[in-house]
Amino acid sequence: MSAELTPAAGSLAIRPDQTNWTPDQAAVLQQSGIDNQVAPAELSAFLHLCQRTRLDPFSRQIYLIGRYDKRQRRKVYTPQTSIDGYRVIAHRAAAEAGHALGYEDTLWCAKDGRWQDVWLSEEPPAAAKVTVIRNGMRFSAVARYAEYVQLRDGEPSGLWGKMPATMTAKCAEALALRMAFPHDLAGVYTAEEMAQADNPAAGERHLRKVQPGETDPWATPWPDADQGRPAAVNGRSQPAQDFATDAAEATDPAAVKEIYRQAHAAGLLAETVKTPDRELLELGAYLIARGQQLAEPTPTRDRAVAAAAASPLPDIARHSADDIPDAVVVAEMLDESAADADAQDAEQELRAAAQRVGLDNLDAEFEQSYGLPIAQAGVRQLREMTSLLTGAA
Repeated sequence: MSAELTPAAGSLAIRPDQTNWTPDQAAVLQQSGIDNQVAPAELSAFLHLCQRTRLDPFSRQIYLIGRYDKRQRRKVYTPQTSIDGYRVIAHRAAAEAGHALGYEDTLWCAKDGRWQDVWLSEEPPAAAKVTVIRNGMRFSAVARYAEYVQLRDGEPSGLWGKMPATMTAKCAEALALRMAFPHDLAGVYTAEEMAQADNPAAGERHLRKVQPGETDPWATPWPDADQGRPAAVNGRSQPAQDFATDAAEATDPAAVKEIYRQAHAAGLLAETVKTPDRELLELGAYLIARGQQLAEPTPTRDRAVAAAAASPLPDIARHSADDIPDAVVVAEMLDESAADADAQDAEQELRAAAQRVGLDNLDAEFEQSYGLPIAQAGVRQLREMTSLLTGAA
């Protein structure tokens, strides 16, 4: 495999300083299957991702795949690459940081829980484990076959039917590489991981994402501009911190709202920034708090701002319409933050109850009972299931 992927040339070449797709680039993207349902924020984030990963969408090294989302009632586009693209990014990031990169032997698990370093059975393995070693640190990940297998008419399809051990190992490798290189691989998944998303009634994929507040202990610094630095949306070397600085200097809530939208499009809301009082906080949570600070404060809203700063980031994709009043947008974001926190608490209580009663297939039982994954369930459904398990219903 080549150590570097060849970028497109000519009118399709992505420049490090561009902030929007050119007409020629947009035309080719549309021909590749991206229709009018794609959101502007998704296209902006995809451009930023291509610049950051230095993968070429016009050579199909990275691409947007649209899948219909019932909650948003439209296609939601997810960036994807292959496991080879992941390897290229990881090797390049390690080389630029001066780190050694290696692997331990891949392991496969049988249904009885025994691990082995070669899979010879005609039956698919129950799981695969891959360990990536970056600069002496081990990052291990396990991928279960049942969570990733692509099905057609209830049977494994494509390469999942022909090479189940290889495909499961690729998913485990992608998970391990993302753990080892969260800064470089955040926001893009491999086609091997996303295959199950096309299963009928598959629901949401349960992929490990970079968690809010999680940082890369070896965050790869951007190269200098003359070395092909991928520019951020605002062209700065530390875009997340600069967004926070702009918000701290803003005097109008509308300005903070616009900063929030730009940071969301750039995929930076989960980045940790230093606030003026030297507190470390997620960018998205800080922007919400700052926007409300500039608005007329009320005791109720002040408490909501404090809750937003301690809660996971809300998903504001559906609030992108410019005609939504600023106060409504902020209020809805705060309400969603509180709801997300309640749902997380309810999910933790449910999993604790399942562990106490020895229910080891909670996710499958819940989806069978309620018709949706736990990640999509509301607080009422989560607490109802908890009551059933504890006998308190």
